[in-house]
Amino acid sequence: MASSAEIVRFYREHLPGAKIEGDFLLAPCPFCAPRSGDKRGTIAVDISPESFFMGYFRCSLRCTPGGFPIYFGNIMGIEPKRIPGLDPDREPYVRDLTYPTKNLNAEIKKFISYMDDPQYAYFDNFGVSQKVVDEMKIGYNGRYLVYPYFLEDGNCYAARCVLPGKEQDSFWHGDESFFEGEFRTYNVREIERCEGGALFLVEGEDNLLTIKELGYPCIAVPSASDLEVLTGERLAFVKHIFVVTCNAPEARLSARAFGAKLGFKVRLLKWPSHLKRGYCLRHLSEEKGAGFGDAVASMLKRAKSFSPFSSPEKEERGFIELLQRQRGKALVGLPTGFQKMDLALGGIRGINIMGGPPKAGKSCFFMQLSTEMARKKIPVIYYDFENGRQKIYTRTLCRLSRLSERQIREEDLHEEASRRLQQAHAEFKHMLFYFRVVTDRKLSPDIMRRQIDFLQNETRRDDTLVVLDSLHKLPFKDLSERRTGIDAWLRQMEAIRDEQNVSFLVISELARGPEGSYSSKPDLGSFKESGDIEYSADNAMILLPDWDILDPISTEQRKTTLWMVASRENSPGKIAEYALEYPFWGFKEL
Repeated sequence: MASSAEIVRFYREHLPGAKIEGDFLLAPCPFCAPRSGDKRGTIAVDISPESFFMGYFRCSLRCTPGGFPIYFGNIMGIEPKRIPGLDPDREPYVRDLTYPTKNLNAEIKKFISYMDDPQYAYFDNFGVSQKVVDEMKIGYNGRYLVYPYFLEDGNCYAARCVLPGKEQDSFWHGDESFFEGEFRTYNVREIERCEGGALFLVEGEDNLLTIKELGYPCIAVPSASDLEVLTGERLAFVKHIFVVTCNAPEARLSARAFGAKLGFKVRLLKWPSHLKRGYCLRHLSEEKGAGFGDAVASMLKRAKSFSPFSSPEKEERGFIELLQRQRGKALVGLPTGFQKMDLALGGIRGINIMGGPPKAGKSCFFMQLSTEMARKKIPVIYYDFENGRQKIYTRTLCRLSRLSERQIREEDLHEEASRRLQQAHAEFKHMLFYFRVVTDRKLSPDIMRRQIDFLQNETRRDDTLVVLDSLHKLPFKDLSERRTGIDAWLRQMEAIRDEQNVSFLVISELARGPEGSYSSKPDLGSFKESGDIEYSADNAMILLPDWDILDPISTEQRKTTLWMVASRENSPGKIAEYALEYPFWGFKEL
């Protein structure tokens, strides 16, 4: 990397008559063609050590596009080893492409000839001069402005035609092979000129023109969604990239995705929150007039290198807010309604996986936990692949009303039972606003994330309980790869837990012993295809019945013991005993 002193020496050596005025080195432009009676332009080089554009040169008459020292040395024919910052061994970027023999160059010249006062007045409205418009070879076809997309070989094979002031009314003209993908980069040759330096990357051709008017190098994409076509390889030799999109959440997301792809060399310029949707550089130039340059310079100073990490200030603020919300609460996690379970776990938080033999009451247990939380206005999504929503709803109504399934279907209930059923219906109706059952077997982590966002938005809560019944019934791409599929889902749950403030209750199957029976000893090895359960679960529990599950359920009280077999923060051992109150489908903590 060349120092600022080396760059100044380089330009002074190759620009006869150069003199320093403030932060610029000024000299007669060596590229202006000396014709009789013509005056040469002045070449100005930014030599401010604090400037991102230190070493950038441009001619006052725009006789040639500006650039940084490596580009200057190349067009001046200077020996490579004498050009500061040039690596003579580096491989230049070359498109894997055979350029067609036919191009739009002649048509572009014709379109330029159609430009007249009304078209130049359109650009003048947002501060762009005729010099810049002509430099970019913008034309007019009688109705649409024509923006030529010249490629690295100096020829134009495609142009975007835009109705003035109405960007949504546009179409592509030319060779359709150059309408999509990597070819949707306007002024792409600027990238080569900015090797070892900096450039702007903006959304929309008109916004590029406002930056060019200020004298900065710039490329553009038609819309923010097109940022994905620019690769790290294509921009590998540019040190700083200033990204300016229009003021819209979708555009910001695209810019952040671009920043995540290219890393710290990207700096995102942000708009103040009070500005209207769609506000862009063109609007800023219209509004500020002669002050537009200062406004852009101010945005540049505030821009920080893109980072996927939150700022320390944001992290500290978020942590303090969390402590404030938890102050005075007996439990750190979500309350279950079971005193001993809350005491053992500190409430439900993180990923809680519970296993048990078939018919042990796992689903019924989680139905009760989740519906009780929903009654306390905690948002719950119950992903069910075992029972069906009608069974979940029916058993919940039985538990709330203390009536059996047969009784709630009777037409003539006695007065007390009818009152209980009516009250249970009212509680059930209120609960459903916070309790959502999903039975879609095409579930994916992305769908889960969106559904969590929707429910948190609808309920205006920032915490959520997600129930998965069960882990082994989750959709996998390939059933033969269930073990790796389970591990992949667990990785996704970890991310969702951390990013969306979600607590999980997950049902898992247990592995059978050598003789086909289930172990009576609760331990982590009991889980079927456990995979990463031992690493991902914040709490791993096993629900073991103390009765023969093949006996008729109504013959005697059924006791079940819940065991903690592994935990990040809690001690393993017995949590509590529970009795199933049949036929009301509710557990009672003993």
